[in-house]
Amino acid sequence: MGVLGSFNIGVSGLRASGDSMNVIGDNIANAGTFGFKGSRAEFQDMLSRSFKGIDGGDQIGSGTKLAHVTPKFTQGTVSRTDNITDLALDGAGFFAVKSPWGEAYTRDGAFRFDKEGHLVTGDGYRVQGFSADANGKITSKKSDIKLATTTLPAKATEEVTVLMNLDSREIATQFNAENPLDSSNFNSSITVFDNTGTQRVVNLHFNKTADNAWEYRALVDGADAEGAEAGQLIEMASGKLQFNSKGQLQEVVENTNSFNFKGAEQGQKIKFNFGKTIADGGDGLDAITQYGSKSSLARHTQDGHSAGSLGSMSFNDDGILSASYDNGVTKELAQIAVARFDNNEGLFKMGRNLFKETLNSGQAALGKPGLDGRGNVLSKSIELSNVDIADEFINLMNAQRNFQANTKTISTTDQMLQEIIGIKR
Repeated sequence: MGVLGSFNIGVSGLRASGDSMNVIGDNIANAGTFGFKGSRAEFQDMLSRSFKGIDGGDQIGSGTKLAHVTPKFTQGTVSRTDNITDLALDGAGFFAVKSPWGEAYTRDGAFRFDKEGHLVTGDGYRVQGFSADANGKITSKKSDIKLATTTLPAKATEEVTVLMNLDSREIATQFNAENPLDSSNFNSSITVFDNTGTQRVVNLHFNKTADNAWEYRALVDGADAEGAEAGQLIEMASGKLQFNSKGQLQEVVENTNSFNFKGAEQGQKIKFNFGKTIADGGDGLDAITQYGSKSSLARHTQDGHSAGSLGSMSFNDDGILSASYDNGVTKELAQIAVARFDNNEGLFKMGRNLFKETLNSGQAALGKPGLDGRGNVLSKSIELSNVDIADEFINLMNAQRNFQANTKTISTTDQMLQEIIGIKR
C-alpha cells in the first residue's frame, strides 16, 4: 500500500498543479479586461494516515487538493479616457446593474447610453442610481439612470433675489405712476420669464417714504401687459421695506403681487426676495441695506428660463449626471449608486464582468459614492484589471515546477513497482 499510495499522492499533486494553472491562465487571459479582479489558488493537504490513531504524530500525508480560489479585490489602475460615460470606482464598492438574472454588480465602468436613453453596460444591462426630482435635487429613490427627455420645458419665474443698497441720504418722494422715472429715488430693470418661457422686463422702482422706510413697485411696459398699451407702465407688484437705525433690513411687507403678461397665464406670482430680515432671524448681512452711499444694484438672480434643447452631458466626481441645455440651464438628472458588501470574497462570479450576491457575501448595501466606506466615482476614467503580469508569470513557473516535480514522484513510483514485479521472475 505504501508504494501504491505514492501514486495517488503524485496524482493529487498533478491535479492541484493543473488547477493552479487554470487560475493563473484565467488571470493572464483577463489582464486586459476592464475591472477584472484576479484570483489566487489556495491549497490544503489531504487527510493523513496516523500510526498512533488520534494521539497524533507519526502521520503520513495523502497528498494535496485545491481548497479555495480567492479573488483579490485590490484596486486596479485607473486610466483616463475621453468618453463621458466611462466611470471608475476609486475604493470599495461595485456599480449596480439590472441583468436578466436579477441584480448584479460590476467594477467595469465602460458604460454608454442606449437608444432609449438608459445608461447601460456593454451588454445592455441598465445601470442603477438615484433619480432627481423635478427641481434637480438628488433623492434616495433607486431607479434606472435615464435621460427622460432631450428638451427642457420652460419654467416661469417664481422668485427674484435682489442684493442692493438704498441711499439713506435720499429725500422722501411721492411716486407718480405717470412719471415713474423722475418720481422714484432709484430704479432698475430685471428680466423674468412667463410660463411660456418668454422673456419679460420688469422695472423695479424704489421710493423713500420716511426715515428707514421705503416702498418698492414692480412695473411692466404695456406692450407686455394684458389689456394695456405700449409705453404705458403697469404696476403688478408692490410692497414696503423697513430698516433699522443701523441700515439693516428689519422687515418686508408685500402689498400686491399678480403679473398678467400678455399671451401668458394670468396671475403669475413672482416673489421678490430682498434677503433674510432681522425679524426672520437674519443678521442683516445677507440682505439689501440702507447705508449712506449711492443706491446701486449689486446683483440679482431669478429662477425661470425658456425652453431648451440638450447640448451636452457629463458626470462629476460625485457620480452625478448633469445635462447642459442651450438655454444656459444645467440640471442634475441622477447619481450613480454604489453597492458595498461585508465580504467581497463571497461574491459569485457570473461572467460578463458581473458578480452576484450570495449568503457568504451578505446583502448589498446600496448608497451614494464616498459615503459609509464606499469608494468615489471618477468620471472619464476606467479601472483596469488588477492582474500583475510579472507576478503571474512567476506563479506560472512555480506551477510548472510543481507539476514536473509531481511527475517525478509518479515515474519513480512506477520504477519501484517494476522492480517489485521483477522479483517474481
